[in-house]
Amino acid sequence: MDNELIVEKSWWKRNWKWLILTLTIIFLFLFGLILSSSIDGNITDIAQAYSDTALYEKAIEKAKTNQRVLEVIGEIEPIDKLALFEGNAIYSNDNNSVELSVRIKGSKGKGKMDIIADKNGSEWGYKKINIRVKDPKEEIQILKATIEKKNSENSKKNRLIQS
Repeated sequence: MDNELIVEKSWWKRNWKWLILTLTIIFLFLFGLILSSSIDGNITDIAQAYSDTALYEKAIEKAKTNQRVLEVIGEIEPIDKLALFEGNAIYSNDNNSVELSVRIKGSKGKGKMDIIADKNGSEWGYKKINIRVKDPKEEIQILKATIEKKNSENSKKNRLIQS
């Protein structure tokens, strides 16, 4: 009789491949869960902004007429579809109002364009168009919000009344 000792491999040595596979699947599941919970409501809004090209194309046309934009960013390139997915879109008022933030690139630099607009029939009426630039840190107002205009008009009237 042979009295050899049979050495059994430890659980870690026998199952390390399964452990790595299981941990990878758990990590991917948690990553997907976190990602989907952070953009759950925005998916439909971003998809709608993706399909409504007139919304941001007309805003770019307005921005191209601004002298400061031409100095800082240069000639603005057309927005690629991926830029919309990197940005943010929030529709409200039965999808007749939108707040949109989208990445733009120009011949001299890049930035983010913020748009607030209301839909009048089939056309978008812009309330506010801003371009935010990091280098130099600046916010260029293309079209000021109508609320800000009304407030400034009211303050001018108040000053005239007081004087």
